[in-house]
Amino acid sequence: MDKILHITLEDGQARAMVAVTTDLVEAARATHGLTPTASAALGRTLTISAIQGAMLKNASDSVTVTIRGGGPIGPVVCVARADGKVKGYVGDPNVDLPLKPNGKLDVGGAVGSTGHVTVVKDLGLRDPYVGQTRVVSGEIAEDMAFYLTVSEQTPSLVSLGVLCEGGHVLGAGGILIQPLPGCSEAVLQRLEALAPHLAGVSTMARELGDAETLAARALSGFSYAVLQETAPAFQCDCCRERIERALLSMGEAELRDMIAEQHGAQVSCHFCNKTYEFTEQQLLWLLYEAKGEASPARGGNQ
Repeated sequence: MDKILHITLEDGQARAMVAVTTDLVEAARATHGLTPTASAALGRTLTISAIQGAMLKNASDSVTVTIRGGGPIGPVVCVARADGKVKGYVGDPNVDLPLKPNGKLDVGGAVGSTGHVTVVKDLGLRDPYVGQTRVVSGEIAEDMAFYLTVSEQTPSLVSLGVLCEGGHVLGAGGILIQPLPGCSEAVLQRLEALAPHLAGVSTMARELGDAETLAARALSGFSYAVLQETAPAFQCDCCRERIERALLSMGEAELRDMIAEQHGAQVSCHFCNKTYEFTEQQLLWLLYEAKGEASPARGGNQ
């Protein structure tokens, strides 16, 4: 079962987030029809987004991670909330590159390394927090570690992985470790030494199966306590009412063009591929609303 563990290390000197996200990433793969390379790119980003979302304080808070590296996969976009719900998509789900010489999926080649990582946190304040750093490698984990260290000034060790075989996701997970103020030099050195041992997180997620066992393996030698658990899931929160608001935001002129030229509209959600259909009459009702006039009683499909 997918789970994110919130962990305190060495009596509060550091914190860790340990996640198994195999079902979440497989749901994303199936929803978007992703190739193995695209599954790994989106799956890694979904995992770190879900981890960051689980670190938010309020249920209404959200974090949006966008990675534009200039590669053939296009943008990688994920949105996560504090309850573990996360959604995401890539620009081209069909991108699949040859394996790298070490036999690993070439996520960096698909994502590219010439663009930026942008993180937007909506914390219910007047303006959202926006941070941005350059893409380091396109491999996601390095890019997010660099972002957290530079933009949020929180030194971070990030390990992310997705294991694909036979067209399915068999293992996915992630680990985020951050020293906290007052962390001793001895503990800091031990944390830095962990990096090489966390590289196979997707294989560990497959073999060990649950976050508790993964944490025990990854944090062996450290004293730690689990403070909280979050159940992550791939879930889109789109609805017809939101799509209507989006159409209204386009304005009267755009709605008139859609009515005159298309006699209706089909609007698809990037995050879940669900399509919402609007007849010409339904667009006319929205046009009345856009003009601020009372519209005739609605009927038909809602």
